[in-house]
Amino acid sequence: MELKEIQNLIKFVAKSGASEVKLEMDDIKITIKTSSDEKETTIVQQIPMGGMQPQMQAHQQMQQPAAPTQEAPAATQDAPAADDDSKYITVKSPIIGTFYRKPSPDKPAFIEVGDSIKEGDVLCVIEAMKLFNEIESEVSGKIVKVLVDDSSPVEFDQPLFLVDPS
Repeated sequence: MELKEIQNLIKFVAKSGASEVKLEMDDIKITIKTSSDEKETTIVQQIPMGGMQPQMQAHQQMQQPAAPTQEAPAATQDAPAADDDSKYITVKSPIIGTFYRKPSPDKPAFIEVGDSIKEGDVLCVIEAMKLFNEIESEVSGKIVKVLVDDSSPVEFDQPLFLVDPS
């Protein structure tokens, strides 16, 4: 099964309203769980090591180094800074992909620190498999901090922005 087919399956499951779908083939097991409350999709893939495809190996190798670097900045922050962030809402990535602050290189960023946003405003774009997905705000408030550099890879549920809801 190719990644494009998996992505289409995820979209189909999300639109169908099913809460969980399991697919088992010769060398691949896929479980897709959706939560209708939060509109999040979780994907779990289990592939036997012997039958691993080269593109899957490259994808997993790219993900593994990203996790330690993601935790390092949080560990270096002092405690008062962490307490200040607790009053803010964290906007997280709904998908894995490449984070872009601009719709194209020659255009201005969707939002800047200090901008006021409302529900439905486009905050950024995440590219996944040559598809550019606009990430819209689910909250209203003011952008306090952009937590990801432009053109950086992001993981599912990785914090992208801090928003002051007041």
